[in-house]
Amino acid sequence: MNSIETMLSKKIKEEEPTLDIFGADRKVLQVALQDFANYLKFSCSLENKEINIIDYADKIEKLDKEDAVEIESFLAVWTGLWLKKWKNRVNLLIGKQNQGGSVKALETLAKGEALWAKLECKEEMVEMVTSALIKNAEICGTRIIAENLLKTELGKKIDQDINNKEQVLAILNNALRQAREIAQKTGPLISIKVDKSYYLPSEQIEKVHFFRKLLP
Repeated sequence: MNSIETMLSKKIKEEEPTLDIFGADRKVLQVALQDFANYLKFSCSLENKEINIIDYADKIEKLDKEDAVEIESFLAVWTGLWLKKWKNRVNLLIGKQNQGGSVKALETLAKGEALWAKLECKEEMVEMVTSALIKNAEICGTRIIAENLLKTELGKKIDQDINNKEQVLAILNNALRQAREIAQKTGPLISIKVDKSYYLPSEQIEKVHFFRKLLP
């Protein structure tokens, strides 16, 4: 466990002592780590925009005590804001619970999923939408939301060349618009569907859906 993960897990436990972040609630820590890495990449003024969470952790190890305390204080504030977003934006579905969203919206997302692997510049597009989310104060589940916005837009283009420059730009612009509008909406944006074995440490999340019913 690197220093970032250690500090983040500590701050989450301080904010929410009932969470078992190394057991049943491990996904909270996993998503938080990904979101914090995205926040560092797209919100902070880093000289190296390609820096990852491990690189940043190594840099923290080399800081003097005063700087390390400052970073820990910043992480405490960020964690508090992130947990508030988690409670507001994430809904866990156990077993066969309804995932929400209209049938049409879910069908569109499913079509986009099928086309996702064929999109040539998807990583660059995900990063742009993730950045837009963070700039609009959405710091929880940023990559999950970004991917599903793009997949939904892809699902609307199944009869067209999704790698045509004009089509790619249209998909990206629509996803960016949705990302900017999300900040004006309340309630869950992400539904994480798990089976009952989710509560065993070795199991993984089965599927993630985006609540399109919250978007126009």
